[in-house]
Amino acid sequence: MSVRFGGVQALSEARITVREGDVAALIGPNGAGKTTLLGVVSGAVKPDAGLVRLRGDDLSGRPIHERAGAGVVRTFQNLEIFSNMTALENVLTGAHLKAGYCLVDSLLRTPKFSREEKRLRELCREKLDFVGLSDKAQANAADLPYGEQRLLEMARALASDPKVLLLDEPAAGMNNKETAQLGTIIRRIRDELHIGVVLVEHDMELVMDISDRITVLNFGSVLAEGTPREIQENPEVVTAYLGED
Repeated sequence: MSVRFGGVQALSEARITVREGDVAALIGPNGAGKTTLLGVVSGAVKPDAGLVRLRGDDLSGRPIHERAGAGVVRTFQNLEIFSNMTALENVLTGAHLKAGYCLVDSLLRTPKFSREEKRLRELCREKLDFVGLSDKAQANAADLPYGEQRLLEMARALASDPKVLLLDEPAAGMNNKETAQLGTIIRRIRDELHIGVVLVEHDMELVMDISDRITVLNFGSVLAEGTPREIQENPEVVTAYLGED
């Protein structure tokens, strides 16, 4: 995909592939185009050229909510929680993407609505438990520590039943203990839920520890692709990050 913002070529024929049940990391220096690429995949950024495909289906012309419904779900670098809601209510906002009732059911509080709401609440409690927040369901989201708010975003994304989960710097602002916990959860998302994960992250220890494949962007173009070991040993990647000296 290619994206230009005015006179700036943010992406130039950049690409990334994530397989079901893999963690595909996207790394690169600041300004390399990583978040722009996630924006294109999620539908927030319209590319000048390129395609977004999910299991062979072309999602390129579809809006954000339709892509989310198809299974492309994203978290953001900056926290995006509803601070005036409980943790459970936050996760429910993601689960309602899969609600099996219509507006009329909701307005009339039909039996179908009640059944679905009960099902969704049970689902959301499972997702809170998955990220280690089962005891925080009724806590106000604003009162949770920063690291737990990050995990709450993860639970909300999982509640929408994604096929591909786009994580934009999920470890930003976390301490070492919280980052280790996050890494464990991402591995479980891959190994137990078999969800493809695209990870944009600056914590290289985390990236090298949990990634199956890594794509390196530099000035909007793909500089290298490979396994963590291949990327670590690639001289072009070392130069882009550290300088030739």
